[in-house]
Order: sequence, then structure tokens, then C-alpha cells
Amino acid sequence: MGLEGVEPSSFMADFLAGCGGYAVVDGGLATELERHGQDLNDPLWSAKCLISFPQLVRRVHLDYLEAGANVIISASYQATIQGFEAKGLSVEEAETLIKRSVEIACEAREIYLQRCAKGYWDFFDSPKIDRHPVLVAASVGSYGAYLADGSEYSGNYGASMTLETLKEFHRRRLQIWPTRAYVELLKEENIDIPAWFSFSSTDGTNVVSGDPIIECANIADSCSQVVAVGINCTPPRLIHGLILSIRKVTNKPVIIYPNSGETYNGETKQWEKTRGETEEDFVSYVGKWRDAGACLFGGCCRTTPNTIRAISRVLFDKSS
Repeated sequence: MGLEGVEPSSFMADFLAGCGGYAVVDGGLATELERHGQDLNDPLWSAKCLISFPQLVRRVHLDYLEAGANVIISASYQATIQGFEAKGLSVEEAETLIKRSVEIACEAREIYLQRCAKGYWDFFDSPKIDRHPVLVAASVGSYGAYLADGSEYSGNYGASMTLETLKEFHRRRLQIWPTRAYVELLKEENIDIPAWFSFSSTDGTNVVSGDPIIECANIADSCSQVVAVGINCTPPRLIHGLILSIRKVTNKPVIIYPNSGETYNGETKQWEKTRGETEEDFVSYVGKWRDAGACLFGGCCRTTPNTIRAISRVLFDKSS
């Protein structure tokens, strides 16, 4: 994620102050694209819509902004040059689409702010009644996301995977705009753009690769360009302990955007309910996460604008 010409050391603190101390991140992009009729059973996942339905991507971004999001994340999590090439696109076309993912999110932000200025929204139903800060974050997914085999949920990339291979895979995407690989690339390429790192966990102690969350957060903390560290696409019931672990090794803001609590089956490519967690259960955790030290709150897979609207109400005491 990032903005050119911004000093990373003060960027997130200034942004959070402008938001009122806490910020709301958007929710599941693919979840909403599917709700609007898109079939995302594709190696590109939500990035498929950058080719076929960019206007729908912009609409979903707008839905999240209307729901109260201060941060919208681009549809580039699974957008890679290699993935687009496999679809028959050239390197130049792939790079254009990756850039376009951020441009679409920026367009949604501009439309939203213009509508706010004109009093477009029905503020009796909207959780935000003022022109709040909006940040566009460029999503850089893991190597496992490119593989499209569910390995981003297990961290198992095979015994032959090396740090240098990961760095080469991600290098061009970062030039266009996994922990140690990303940190080294930010330094090597002199990319002075604010970034955050988020990790997934299935046990509340380690990231999905088996590395302790404390070690990963400590590596992220060592990079000056990293302005926040956190957790994404992890069951809500595990988040509180993970926040406490991260806070042991960093004073940087903690960002959390869990999934709905369901489990992704990489073989069937379907989400399966495991403990029956509901949207209400998800939102009920927000106060506890805030008390544990988190500053930015959103949702990942299977969360919706309703989830984000409810989070905003909790954080900013909005009435139902």
C-alpha cells in the first residue's frame, strides 16, 4: 500500500489521528463480486474482474466506503504478471492491469468524496456523516495466491522454494507500486512508500508456514517503510491472542482483518463452516481487539459491507 512522497514514520499516525484514533478497513472483495454474480473459480480469483468487469470492482469499493471504510484494498491480491501471462496477456498488459487495480480504487474514492460533498448519501442509514479520510492500499498477495491451490492457507510452497525465488517473483509487482522477502525488496529497491504486513494463522501462535508470529512481526518491525503489522484471513476467535503477541515486538499500529471464521478447502475451493461463527459473533470481538491494542479493523474472506458497517458503529459509537 502507499502514497508517493509520504514520510513512512509519521504516515500511519497522522492517518489514524485524522480518522479519530481508529480506522476501518474494507471487507471481502471476492465475496461481494460473487454476490453480484461473478464466477471466481479461476486462478486469477478476484483479479479476473480487472479484465472483464472493472466497473463492478469499483462498485464494490464504493459499497465499502458507504459502509464506513477508511481503507479500501485494491483487487490485486491474486494479480501477478505470471498469472496474467497464463491467460495469454503480454507482460505490458499485465503490468497495466496491476496498475489499473489501484486506479480503480482511487476512482471509487474520488466518486465517494464527491458524493459526500454533494450530500449524496442518505446519512440516516449511513454510519458516517462526515468526509472522513480514505486511504487506498495496493494489495500484494503471497506466492501461494498465485499458485491458486490453497497453499497461501498452509504456507507449503514446496521444499525447493528459496528466499531468492520469492524475491524475484514479487520484485516487479513492488516496482510497479513473504515477510523477509518483502522486507528485503523494500530496502533493495528503495521503495519509500508506506506498507503494512499482515499474516494468517490457524493456531493462534504461528503463521500458516509454521513460523512463530512473533518472529514474523519482529522482521516486519525492523523495516522503516512498514507502518503497521497485523493479521488477515484468520478465524476471529484467534485474533485477540495474536494481537497480544504482535504487541510484544512492535509499537507500530496493529491492523486486523479476519475472515468470517469459516475454513477454506483448497481441494474443493469452497469455504466450509467449522464452528458456526456468525457476523454478530465477529463484531462482538471488536471491542476486545481494540482493548488488546489493535488500531485498524476490517474483514477478509466472507465478510461483507454489513460487517464493516457494524465495525464502524462499534468503534465510533454509531447507533443502530
